[in-house]
Amino acid sequence: MPAPSVLREDAARAVVGDKRTRVGIDIVQVSRIEESLREFGERFAQRLFTEHELADAGTAPSQRSERLAARFAAKEATLKAFDLCESGIDWREMEVRRLADGRCALHLHGKAASLAATSNEDIALSLSHDGGYAVAIVAAPPSSRIPLSFAV
Repeated sequence: MPAPSVLREDAARAVVGDKRTRVGIDIVQVSRIEESLREFGERFAQRLFTEHELADAGTAPSQRSERLAARFAAKEATLKAFDLCESGIDWREMEVRRLADGRCALHLHGKAASLAATSNEDIALSLSHDGGYAVAIVAAPPSSRIPLSFAV
């Protein structure tokens, strides 16, 4: 007979299915972003970040690398949360926006938004940087997308 915890998990799946909250996390060494900016210049920055992200990072020049590293971590966390690693989306289709109250929010555009199949308002984002590292966590509700094998 299976252990009680296995039975509880099986019962939960029978009620709610296999849909789970989607979560992604990433950590970036700030010095790697600084090195890429030195080596490849603004071309590197413009390839990965939107105009709004670059403008926001530039409002505090002493923190530009930390802010860009946190945004890069957010993009990597987004790829993980929504299983987009092999989807060929553009880095700028994932955008971190600073809100009027100072918080940051994740906005998906184009193919990234379509594949994520969730509202930008439903995505939770947390960013932090300290001690030479930046970290981001992205969480979103289960996908409401119907699997292709079940589409009518």
